[in-house]
Amino acid sequence: MSTQFEEGTVLLIDKPYRWTSFDVVRKIRNALHIKKIGHAGTLDPLATGLLILCTGKMTKQIDSYQAQEKEYMGKLVLGKTTPSVDLETDFDQIYETCHISQEMLQWAALQLTGSLKQIPPIYSAIQVDGQRVYKKARKGETVKLQPRLVEVSLFEISFTDFPVIDFRIICSKGTYIRSLVRDFGELLNSGAYLAELRRTRIGTFTIENAQTVEEFIQKLRLLL
Repeated sequence: MSTQFEEGTVLLIDKPYRWTSFDVVRKIRNALHIKKIGHAGTLDPLATGLLILCTGKMTKQIDSYQAQEKEYMGKLVLGKTTPSVDLETDFDQIYETCHISQEMLQWAALQLTGSLKQIPPIYSAIQVDGQRVYKKARKGETVKLQPRLVEVSLFEISFTDFPVIDFRIICSKGTYIRSLVRDFGELLNSGAYLAELRRTRIGTFTIENAQTVEEFIQKLRLLL
């Protein structure tokens, strides 16, 4: 059985909340007792959803999987911000939301659709001067990041329980959903943070075909 995974397979895993993507890789690697394994596209610890793992010779395909279109669903909340733009850090500012209308929400989402020059969040794994910028941010250091060109083909929102906004986003590789949320709040002359995020698709791979880490390990034990 280990020979199959050493030769090369693609695994679709539903990443748990508060796990890093590498936590998933490490857990599966230990269960399979193999060395060559990696993931195609990092998910933040507070996000859940589809994580593609490649083993053996299939690790050569990681870059091609990472480059594919991605779909996310989640919730953003207007009127408050955090330094990390999610719930990893505490709230730092409060804003008015009473001026925001349904039409303004749709307008802001439209402004963030198409080709965008996006500045990544300072709490991200991007390296500056050989160090991850989130480590600099946690130390209180000022970090200036350059904008990156990304493509957002869909930014769909639903006005359900204001100031909580449900959304669905389809975007290119390298798009930061937290940056979209940050910019969404700013366009509305308010603030916003990401409350929930779930990746539901990468290319043709969907979350419906993924299994949890526990499910994978249980099935593996039955095969051994």
